[in-house]
Amino acid sequence: MAEKTLRAAFPIFTRKITAHVGIAPILAAVVLALIVLGALLAPWVAPHDPIAQNPIMRLKPPGPDFLLGTDAYGRDLLSRVIYGARVSLLIGLGVTVMAVVLGLAIGLVSGFFRVADAIIMRIMDGLMAMPSVLLAIAIVSLMGASIWTVMAAITIPEIPRVVRLVRSIVLGAREEPYVEAAISLGTSMPRILWRHLMPNTFAPLTVQATYVCASAILTEAILSFLGAGVSTETPTWGNIMAEARIYFQLKPSLILWPGVALSLCILSINLLGDAARDILDPRMGKREN
Repeated sequence: MAEKTLRAAFPIFTRKITAHVGIAPILAAVVLALIVLGALLAPWVAPHDPIAQNPIMRLKPPGPDFLLGTDAYGRDLLSRVIYGARVSLLIGLGVTVMAVVLGLAIGLVSGFFRVADAIIMRIMDGLMAMPSVLLAIAIVSLMGASIWTVMAAITIPEIPRVVRLVRSIVLGAREEPYVEAAISLGTSMPRILWRHLMPNTFAPLTVQATYVCASAILTEAILSFLGAGVSTETPTWGNIMAEARIYFQLKPSLILWPGVALSLCILSINLLGDAARDILDPRMGKREN
């Protein structure tokens, strides 16, 4: 009886989710889940060592032993694409956490304290005036190339976007009666920020975090492609495409497959961000439709 009930309820549940957010975010979630699983299980999923060179097997076409072929050093392309997801996702997640945490703290202070607001926003305007990729390249050049410095270099240009979002929310919320009542009752400023203002930012920050993550993954790929990212010995989607560009006319698939993986990952994250926005703020979704 219970099994029949579950079988009957599952299609109804699926239809409700599909009707609410559409089929695209569901497909995006599946694709992103596969990419994440592949990255986590790379040592067991990848058929070959991603850095082991075999000059005899260089530039081999796809076949039973090498499903996507090999690169100019005889390394399995599929294994390198799978391992490349690990660095890209790590940097994307790390940048998102740092940008959201720092942006939230700075945005709360900027929106609540008018004296600090003028100084903070001038700094944020200055950072936003600089092209993010050029700023990241300059930071990496000064600090040296590693996963952590690349992560920091990508985080700094992302912080102003989060700060401006949080600040705008706080500026609106601080005029609400419950906030004014808390101030008049002598509630401490940290408590007002923590209990009354910060909860208003959770839904918008959830949506913004997805866009920050997608932007960070793309920026990391650009930096690696330009030679300003992590070490070329580390498989990343950007490094794979950078090494393959001189062989583009001879074997375009060397750039095609990491490019497809990068595009699918970013597209999936953006679609999930749009779905989260529609769920958390249905009015915005209706306005755009």
